[in-house]
Amino acid sequence: FVKERTRKGKDSAMEELILLCEDSIEGILSGVYQAYELHRDHETIRLQTGEAENYRLFAEYRDVKTDEEKSRKVLRTVYRRFGEEAYTQLCQAMVSYDPQKADAVYHTIVAGISGQYRGKLMDHLSSRYVNKVFQLSRNTGIEIHHLLGFLRFRELRGGALLARYSPKNDITAMIMPHFADRLPNEDFAVYDEGRKYYAVHPKGKQWYLVRGELPFSEGEESYTQKEQQYQMLYRHFCQSIAIYERRNPGLQRNMLPLRFRKYMNNCRLWQNSIRQRLPYRNLWYFFRVLSFFP
Repeated sequence: FVKERTRKGKDSAMEELILLCEDSIEGILSGVYQAYELHRDHETIRLQTGEAENYRLFAEYRDVKTDEEKSRKVLRTVYRRFGEEAYTQLCQAMVSYDPQKADAVYHTIVAGISGQYRGKLMDHLSSRYVNKVFQLSRNTGIEIHHLLGFLRFRELRGGALLARYSPKNDITAMIMPHFADRLPNEDFAVYDEGRKYYAVHPKGKQWYLVRGELPFSEGEESYTQKEQQYQMLYRHFCQSIAIYERRNPGLQRNMLPLRFRKYMNNCRLWQNSIRQRLPYRNLWYFFRVLSFFP
């Protein structure tokens, strides 16, 4: 009886455990904290974001409750043990759209805390988990770099600025410090259409996140007269200087991917004017548009 009980205990200890976390930095780090609390072999634990779609045989599934205090403890440990560079890369990996990000981040932290590697943690790309985190961080960093230049704001009636976009990765909280620093005296919001939430920056105050859709649709947006005049000016400016026969769509796609153009006012206006090929191709009309401005 004792031998049979011991054998069953070993089998249950080796059973794969999958922790289901919320798809956020706080949710993933709460899962990391709970995995350490279990005092089990880390090779038998997996982290997964969202709901389980395909259940595995002989695997146990547990839901992880998001705890901000526990996530802050893990973040402090990561920053203190691994440094700022690894801290940033792990955070960028955790906002990736890849469904395997939670498990890669978890085992990368385990490898770093256990002292398995010497030197900088993220330099050990021979580890499949470290390599995965590095790839996810690089992909997220590239998208952040693109959107810091491609994101476009429109001025609504009342003076507030609004930018709509739909990024692959959940990067709204990572680009907001840049725009808050560049536009400290402006009321503006950045809306993620794919994830249905937005960041709000009141003039002269700290920005914050709001879950849910905007109270109005894109078709209901009302722009200021100045915004409409600038849109008209840009459309006819592109119409005046463009040489239709020398277009290079392939080069344009390389320099500015198509998925960004849906939310860029100047690209939509430019494409519409090229399609229509309006007859306003002279400087007289261009200066006539300029005359609308005071």
